[in-house]
Amino acid sequence: MKSPEEIKNIAFQVIEEEKKAVAQLASYIDDAFVKAVEIIFSAKGRVVITGIGKSANIATKIVSTLNSTGTPAIFMHAADAIHGDLGIVQPDDVVICVSKSGNTPEIKVLLPLLKNFGNTLIAIVGDTTSFLATHADIVLNTSVEHEACPNNLAPTSSTTAQLVMGDALAVALIECRNFTANDFARFHPGGSLGKKLYMRVDDLFRQNEKPTVSPSTSLRDTILEMTSKRLGCTVVVDNDNIVGIVCDGDLRRMMKKYEKLDGLKASDIMTPNPKTVSLHEYAVKALDMMRSNAITQLVVVDDNGKYTGMLHIHDILREGII
Repeated sequence: MKSPEEIKNIAFQVIEEEKKAVAQLASYIDDAFVKAVEIIFSAKGRVVITGIGKSANIATKIVSTLNSTGTPAIFMHAADAIHGDLGIVQPDDVVICVSKSGNTPEIKVLLPLLKNFGNTLIAIVGDTTSFLATHADIVLNTSVEHEACPNNLAPTSSTTAQLVMGDALAVALIECRNFTANDFARFHPGGSLGKKLYMRVDDLFRQNEKPTVSPSTSLRDTILEMTSKRLGCTVVVDNDNIVGIVCDGDLRRMMKKYEKLDGLKASDIMTPNPKTVSLHEYAVKALDMMRSNAITQLVVVDDNGKYTGMLHIHDILREGII
């Protein structure tokens, strides 16, 4: 067993080796990369990505990234392709083949079949003299000097290089498509990421009560409104206009400011001009407003600026938006 320091050094060496592999990719970005992006961008069909072994695993990740960013893609395992799955490829599709050596038996059998179909074939390959590279229409070079594996055998640096090249393609296509956060949200409706991108204030505050008092409401009735509606605050409304808010902090400041509480009204203790948020605003923006202002509630308003309800920070956190 290695010592703790030796184990750390191994990790450092792997990271350094893979950093070199990624850095080397910059010198491989050429007109072929531009052409690959242009062809995928203008394609009427999908991007079919194929590979075998560890390269197949990388191919599936690239497929996922493309699908989630507006470029329809599908994975086809190279071995399965020559045993019936070749029907996945349609006339308008662009095919990407991912391989380190470019000379595996399955690739050699598959490529002539793909060429007969007439689809554009893009190679993400680690050997530019390989069978794959010489038969592809476009070659994206991902060759590495050395694997991070001490035996220079296990795909490590090479698969990292393939992954980064796939990301470079995906991000270039995002920019070409002017793919926005709103577009991204349509493909990520689930989980906390999706909620950050699509959930709005209107989705969250409706279940809350709507504490309301007038400027002339007595202190006693103001406190009763705060406690009965269980939001720790109440909005002060005068002729349908929001004029203030009374929160727990206002009550504490009141206790310090006034020796006698008799006769106090909501207008005497309220904080004027409370922070408001449109019911159409994204929930994550509302959370940012709360954090930046060190508050736990926002007054929700409609398109006319009228009081509609209260949004509490717990409403947002309950949805996993953090």
